[in-house]
Amino acid sequence: MHLLDTNIVTALYAGDERVIRRLQTLDDPQVGITIITKAELLRGRIDYLLKATNGESLLRAQFLLTQTEQLLDTLRIIPFEQSAIVLFETLKSQRSLRKMGRSDLLISSIALANRATLVTRNLKDFRQVANLKLVNWLDS
Repeated sequence: MHLLDTNIVTALYAGDERVIRRLQTLDDPQVGITIITKAELLRGRIDYLLKATNGESLLRAQFLLTQTEQLLDTLRIIPFEQSAIVLFETLKSQRSLRKMGRSDLLISSIALANRATLVTRNLKDFRQVANLKLVNWLDS
C-alpha cells in the first residue's frame, strides 16, 4: 500500500506530471491517504473560505473546496485502527520525536500500522521514524 502525504495530494491536485506518471505506473492497486491528510486538506480549504475578504475570493475558495472534496471522493481514506493508536502513543513518547508535529506522528502511525509506504516530499521529518518506508515522487 502507498499512502500519499498532503504535499503529494496537493501536487496531484495541481496536475503535477511527476505524481500523475508515478500513479499511472505504480504496481500497487492500493493507494490512499490517511484520515489526517484528508483533515489537513479540508482544513486548508475551509480556512481559505472563512478568510475570504470579497465576493471573488469567496467564489474562488468555494470552488477550490468543492474541487478538493471531489478529489477526496476518488481516494481511499485509511482510518485509525487500534494498532495505529498504539503506535501513535509509542511514537509520541519517544524523546527523539518530540519536535515532530502531531499530524506527522499521526500519519506515521497509520502508515506503520498498515505496513504502507508513505509518499511525501517531507523526508527530513519522517526519516526520524524508525521502520517507516518512505518515497519522494517530487524530488527524485
